[in-house]
Amino acid sequence: MYFSTIRPRRLRQNETIRRMVRENTLSLDDLIYPMFVTEKNNVKKEIPSMPGIFQMCIENTVKECIQLEKLGIPAIILFGIPNHKDEKGSEAYNENGVIQNAIRAIKENTSKLMVITDVCMCEYTDHGHCGIIKDNDVDNDETLKYLCMEALTHAKAGADIIAPSDMMDGRIGAIRDTLDSNNFTNIPIMSYSSKYSSAYYGPFRDAAESTPQFGDRRTYQMDPPNRLEAIRETELDIAEGADIIMVKPALAYLDIIRDMKENFNLPLAAYNVSGEYSMIMNAIDKGYFEKEKIITETLTSMKRAGADLILTYFAKTYAEML
Repeated sequence: MYFSTIRPRRLRQNETIRRMVRENTLSLDDLIYPMFVTEKNNVKKEIPSMPGIFQMCIENTVKECIQLEKLGIPAIILFGIPNHKDEKGSEAYNENGVIQNAIRAIKENTSKLMVITDVCMCEYTDHGHCGIIKDNDVDNDETLKYLCMEALTHAKAGADIIAPSDMMDGRIGAIRDTLDSNNFTNIPIMSYSSKYSSAYYGPFRDAAESTPQFGDRRTYQMDPPNRLEAIRETELDIAEGADIIMVKPALAYLDIIRDMKENFNLPLAAYNVSGEYSMIMNAIDKGYFEKEKIITETLTSMKRAGADLILTYFAKTYAEML
């Protein structure tokens, strides 16, 4: 009986040779850790649907950031939870708002940690939508003005990267113009260029207290069945000045990550979102998965698909595993 002389198992015999021929490697340098900052004092409150992830006051956020920097995590992304919400999300662009004050405090107490800020209105509006409501829907062009104000206050506070997640048409160009005209030309924009209207965001909405009070976000976030639309959206964001592009969510959209990698040559981020995190953590808790193996395999799948950067709630756990 014929037996092939080509034996792929020769290169799998031990860990050393597997490591030598490994096609994709996961590094701490790839990871960005999302954090939820509340304006309330003396708070470190675990999010029930996201075990191990907390809402934290600014003081505790700073303590956590000092630890993250010691662990070697290069960057965080901040989401704010203000005490006051209104129809125009005024705390989003308050120069002394929760995120603006958190940026300054983190920068004063860390030396290398990159601070990325989410730019959106949903955490700050009393209706929970990502912009200004008119005729029972988000008014795209009116919202751009407020997003630009928010981005500018983040830049003034010391943010290293601005990350608009709202999915308004034209927001990258508008924010780029605002930053440039205010002498912030060196601040990169990480665009949520392919952000889908996904069921995987449920735990995040608990964490950020940003559930829409009516309707949903399907008029501005992308329709999950669409693939070519992601390319069109990303082309527009690049043309408007995006420096980093993103796919969100990650696990159910690995094909989109691959499409982005094959079509564009900008740094590519993938957001390993709250629902993905919670499912895996619940399975680990029940003993269905081995913790270290499943976390590493999950994050590596995103690297293999083409992601250069991964926003993930597993970042701290992964750093502690090393």
